[in-house]
Amino acid sequence: MNEVHLRRSTDTDEEQQRARRGIYLLPNLFTTAALFAGFYAIVAAINSRYGAASIAVFVALILDGLDGRVARMTNTQSAFGAQYDSLSDMISFGLAPALVMYEWALVYMKPMGWFWGQIGWLAAFFYAASTALRLARFNTRIATQDKRYFQGLPSPAAAALLMGMIWMWHDLDFEGAHLKIPALLITVSAGALMVSNLTYYSFKDFDLRERVPFVAMLAVVLGLMLLSLDPPKVLFTFFAVYTLSGPVLGVIRWRRKRGHRQIAG
Repeated sequence: MNEVHLRRSTDTDEEQQRARRGIYLLPNLFTTAALFAGFYAIVAAINSRYGAASIAVFVALILDGLDGRVARMTNTQSAFGAQYDSLSDMISFGLAPALVMYEWALVYMKPMGWFWGQIGWLAAFFYAASTALRLARFNTRIATQDKRYFQGLPSPAAAALLMGMIWMWHDLDFEGAHLKIPALLITVSAGALMVSNLTYYSFKDFDLRERVPFVAMLAVVLGLMLLSLDPPKVLFTFFAVYTLSGPVLGVIRWRRKRGHRQIAG
């Protein structure tokens, strides 16, 4: 028993020594690139380039999905990388979408009166704060939760929903000033869903190395074709459906439990 404890303590000391010497470069490059994309989205929104800002957040979403996979494939996971990734997510999927949405639409609630002006920036803050709470809850429960499902809407999906809306309407030459109420509702709803107890499928059990039915490959090809035809509409529709899947599954499970209780009673 003493030898086991001694071996564990030695392994821990070696990990700490490696952490002091440096960090893994490859996965953290992807995380840094995602952070840069989120920061660029904020700068672009300040300069009224809302299409570019939306695209930058989607780029951050892709890079965020790659850093974890690269770390697992190259066996370069680390506590530093996990914390750095979480901080990058807060910028790219928390602050950036909130500020872009505020600059695009919510700021135009000020002419409606002092109260509505306050509601506009408070909605953006609510979204950003919900992202921080969502990430903190995820980090503290990562070792115990079911890998197949997320508790609450994932922050990248919430950001994609907001940026998909902006990109779609901006591409159709609609100004945010005319869509401030829908923007308010989507911003608040996305924030509330992030901190909810609704479950969302994580797709983490999907292994690219395993065999899949032929129809799955056909679906991928059709999806890429649709995406190439009209990226803003396709992306917004996909993430809107994914966002609604949580409440729909919640209602289905509630009805099933209610039916079981009635049968048991």
